[in-house]
Amino acid sequence: MKRILIVDDAATVRLYYRTILESANYSVEEAINGIEALEKIMLISFDLCVVDINMPKLDGYGFLKELRRQAIDQPPVIMISTEAQASDRQQAYRLGANLYLIKPVKPSELLTHVRLLLGEARA
Repeated sequence: MKRILIVDDAATVRLYYRTILESANYSVEEAINGIEALEKIMLISFDLCVVDINMPKLDGYGFLKELRRQAIDQPPVIMISTEAQASDRQQAYRLGANLYLIKPVKPSELLTHVRLLLGEARA
């Protein structure tokens, strides 16, 4: 079973993503900020990360930069944010994001992108 890490400071958002992903038979872990996410990644191997940008302590950009800098597993990362400026998208990709989506994300859209990044897309 593929393991996905959801990184978002909002409990309701984490629950929303968890419900969608678990209904598609993914194993889900959660972190409330980038620091907690990096700690979990040191202990557990993840197949994909779904990351918010605006979080306390260590935001999504800081998390992504640190994740890509460290010599650890390099799971694909989907950044999901309310930040819709082209500069936000560009910064995410420059730091190593695989995909940048704008909130709110529909369940079918999230699952389509997750399956593509995990190599599970159906033709």
